[in-house]
Amino acid sequence: MTTTTPTTDTDTTASDGTEKVVRLGIIGIGTQGDMYAKFIADGLVPHMTIGAIADIDPEALARAKELYPDVPQYSTAEELIASHDIDAVITTIPHYDHPDVAIASIEAGVPTLVEKPAAVYTRQVTRMNEVAAAHPEVPFAIMFNQRNNPLYQKIKAIVDGGEIGEVLRSNWIITTWWRPQGYYNQSEWRATWGGEGGGVLVNQAPHQLDLWQWICGVPKSVFAKAGFGFRRDIAVEDEVTALVDYGDGRTGVFVTATHDLAGTDRFEILGTQGKIVVDNSKTATVSRYTKPEKEISDSVDTAGARKLMTGDLSVLEGVVSTETIEDSSPWGAQHSGVLENFARHILFGEELLAAGADGIKGVRLANAIHLSAWTGREVGLDFDEDEYLAELNTRIAEEGKFAQRD
Repeated sequence: MTTTTPTTDTDTTASDGTEKVVRLGIIGIGTQGDMYAKFIADGLVPHMTIGAIADIDPEALARAKELYPDVPQYSTAEELIASHDIDAVITTIPHYDHPDVAIASIEAGVPTLVEKPAAVYTRQVTRMNEVAAAHPEVPFAIMFNQRNNPLYQKIKAIVDGGEIGEVLRSNWIITTWWRPQGYYNQSEWRATWGGEGGGVLVNQAPHQLDLWQWICGVPKSVFAKAGFGFRRDIAVEDEVTALVDYGDGRTGVFVTATHDLAGTDRFEILGTQGKIVVDNSKTATVSRYTKPEKEISDSVDTAGARKLMTGDLSVLEGVVSTETIEDSSPWGAQHSGVLENFARHILFGEELLAAGADGIKGVRLANAIHLSAWTGREVGLDFDEDEYLAELNTRIAEEGKFAQRD
């Protein structure tokens, strides 16, 4: 890879006239790794090629060899990282393994993109982030592809810009993750505490947990109820309802499940001067008030209130304006966009869509939800990491399939 000190985005070719590219090492060629390889091979990721592939499963490597015969292969992440075939890596491996592989890569000076979630528990992520902070010269990012969704980028800009005032309440029902029992029966590690580290919170919903705190802020505490093997024959959570407290009376609710066949994806953000409702992560209805709701309330006298009670809404005429925002970006564009952004960050200094250090926020929230559901009490986001790990290890020991964690 030929790189230069970042100058302008138009400086995209090397001295020999060819396009500057990042040779990406894909560590883990399962479902996610194969998808990213296909994106790159199909030319959907400018400035990136497949540099090498690593997997501990010989059968997975054999399948990859048929698709990408000219791409070097390695049986371990360490061999790939030490090779001269790559300029960066992505970790598409089991959740527990992300930090160790990322740490090895960063310490070797190799730009690192971590798949979501960053890890299973915060202590793992803290170690990874500390190593990354000690090597600021090594690019470090996380695959939060929904931060590259134009719809959510627009919503964040509206909230950050104060267009709906201060956020008072948010609610996200995201139950479009229906999974049949056969999905869980695919492998011994899936939907286990020791192998996967949890259920819907760590597998299906991390992107929504990230978006929720990215847009609405990090809560102070959470009280949660969860069903563990509620509607599926699994040990981990397949149903979650969480109530979070942001302080000053501001709250949020997050509901997710893997057994809702019809499924719902609805995200509401209520502010002091407006409201945003997102349906199916495709359509947002933004209502803006001419002035804060409290001022509108104070301006309606008793006579006006009586009119409202009879269905006469004339007293509110002109108070609310509504905008509809549609997202038509194709599936996969968010993922490939993160890959392209990572390459452009390495080559040209473009700002990362999601810095790797941000990965701890969603993991911390998921951990707090788990801990609250396990203990039956409200849990602060500054929870005791030792208590969380002890509770997790108790469940790993009860499974009797995997070693406990430290």
